[in-house]
Amino acid sequence: MASDFEYEDRQADPDKESASSQEISSRREFLSGGGLLASRTPADADDSDELKQSYLLHLTRRAMACEFEVYFNAGQYEHAAESAMEALDLVELLEDQMTVYRNHSQMSLLNRLCAGEPQLVEARLAGLLQRSLELHQITDGAFDITSTPLSREWGFFKREGILPDEQAIKAALESVGSNYLDLDMESGILSFLKADIEINLGSIGKGFALDRCASLLQGAGIEEFLIHGGRSSVLAAGSRRDGQSSREEREGWQIAIRHPMKPEQVLCHFWIRDQAVGTSGDANQFFYHNGVRYGHVIDPRSGQPSQGVLSASIVAPSAADADALATGCFVDGPEVAAEYVKNLPDTGFIIVTDGERRGSTQLHLLNIPEDQIEVIGQISEVITW
Repeated sequence: MASDFEYEDRQADPDKESASSQEISSRREFLSGGGLLASRTPADADDSDELKQSYLLHLTRRAMACEFEVYFNAGQYEHAAESAMEALDLVELLEDQMTVYRNHSQMSLLNRLCAGEPQLVEARLAGLLQRSLELHQITDGAFDITSTPLSREWGFFKREGILPDEQAIKAALESVGSNYLDLDMESGILSFLKADIEINLGSIGKGFALDRCASLLQGAGIEEFLIHGGRSSVLAAGSRRDGQSSREEREGWQIAIRHPMKPEQVLCHFWIRDQAVGTSGDANQFFYHNGVRYGHVIDPRSGQPSQGVLSASIVAPSAADADALATGCFVDGPEVAAEYVKNLPDTGFIIVTDGERRGSTQLHLLNIPEDQIEVIGQISEVITW
């Protein structure tokens, strides 16, 4: 294994304890930085009802190694803050259930026990595992919740960066494959068909948490909100009310995609309403060895870090689906991904790749309505699939 590399990690340490805080923000751009942001700044305050609605009520809490944030139109719901805190409490409970970084979590227990004896899985977690297996089939294996041995071999599991040899990769691949998971949904019993299989829900867990939070908020009568986890997983319901005329033309919440390697450059704005967005990319965790860049998103079929895509964003009805499919699309690239995404209802992608000319950028779109997106960055070509 080679050790002469340059490693960069711009992500938070998952072993850090979650910290919670509350913040009410009336004038800030949200989802800034990273992959996604909403870029419209609210109008200045005055006493009109319309402009009161332009403010955002904002609550945040740290969980799953990132910031979860909930946004409401301020003044729209009297119980918004209380409901948001309940949603953020739920995120913490789900983290405690799904994480593999805590020995007492149900996911850690399943990984330890299922190889020896079938185990009963909590019903909603079983539903998530079942959907993960379905998405594994849909993406022809590009999304796989059992790929941790590969991340460990490449050093990304502990954020080190290691260049493994072919024999090590081959050995790790022997312990990867969602086909080695046997889940009986009727009984809720999970079995591992191979002793060294392990599950990690990191590529779908945040989206699942957002879906659960959305159900909680809507059950409390809140129909307009935006919630995100780490800016890469977003779910929006209803519309942002900012009192500006452009909102009459485009209902929903405005999101933007930045260039993964040039975060100061916004490539496009788009609007989502009662939809979720998941973005996958390797701009935050990678290393160089002998001038070659290796990112942390690994193709679970070949055992090699994915190449060719800068970022992949999926728009879908479910945040869990959006997260998982974003990983699959990042691994597969737009041509292959288009073959399965086009068959999924109300689902599309925005994929960023390098252009043919040095320094140029291509934007690949599938099932994104023209009136839902506004390309504003330096794009050499927009390709519609």
